[in-house]
Amino acid sequence: MRHLIVLLSFLLLAGCVPPSQNQLRVDMDLEQMKRRLAQLEVRNVEAVQSEAIGGESLERQVAELLAGLDNLRVEFQSVNGRLDDLGQDNRALGDELQMIKDDVGLQLNSLSNRLAEMDEKVSALPVQVQAQQQPAQTSEPALTAEQLYQNALDLIRNQNQFVEGRQMLETFVEKYPQHDLYVNAQYWTGEALYGEKKYELAILQFQDVISKHSTHPKAAAAMFKQALAFNALGDGQNARTTMQKLIEEYPDAAQVEAAKKYLGNE
Repeated sequence: MRHLIVLLSFLLLAGCVPPSQNQLRVDMDLEQMKRRLAQLEVRNVEAVQSEAIGGESLERQVAELLAGLDNLRVEFQSVNGRLDDLGQDNRALGDELQMIKDDVGLQLNSLSNRLAEMDEKVSALPVQVQAQQQPAQTSEPALTAEQLYQNALDLIRNQNQFVEGRQMLETFVEKYPQHDLYVNAQYWTGEALYGEKKYELAILQFQDVISKHSTHPKAAAAMFKQALAFNALGDGQNARTTMQKLIEEYPDAAQVEAAKKYLGNE
């Protein structure tokens, strides 16, 4: 019975080992040992019961029992060694798993530390971070040169917003000095100054058109409006002189009829 208890103890130990192929073979060997142990127990009982039969029979049965125990002891030692091997394999596997676990833990700690450092940097620079996180505002498409010119012209001619229109024309002139509408923009800048009642500046602006672009269609219109600016300042003499010059230098201009009318009405 003592051997049975020992074997059962090893069976319990074997039950703790993960179910591998080696363990299954050990379990089969243990089952076989249990069966043989049971057979020995049966023989032992039979030997006790047959003590009265004769010493020779008893001795034979005892000898068979001892031989069976010896064989069982050898098998037990073999199974025990195999259990030890399984235990070593399991310990090696456990050590390897522990190393992997430790390595993963170190990596997680490293990542946590880096995240903490990044959080501190973000907290230290809240304005910059917020600016980076804000979606970029969609800027309005830039106006073309023609659109800029037409918008300025609309402000001056149709809305009487002379200051705003003049500022837009000044932007046009600065950005597009080679544009076909460059001289027109200079002329309408003078018109805006005239609308603002800045007659002296308007006269100078119109003179710039006349002097630098005398062959341009807007030169005659600039001279006519220059004369009106002189008249608005109360300088009738210069107004008349400028109208007469317009008639002489640009006889085919559309403004000639209005200039003659001005001179005839004096």
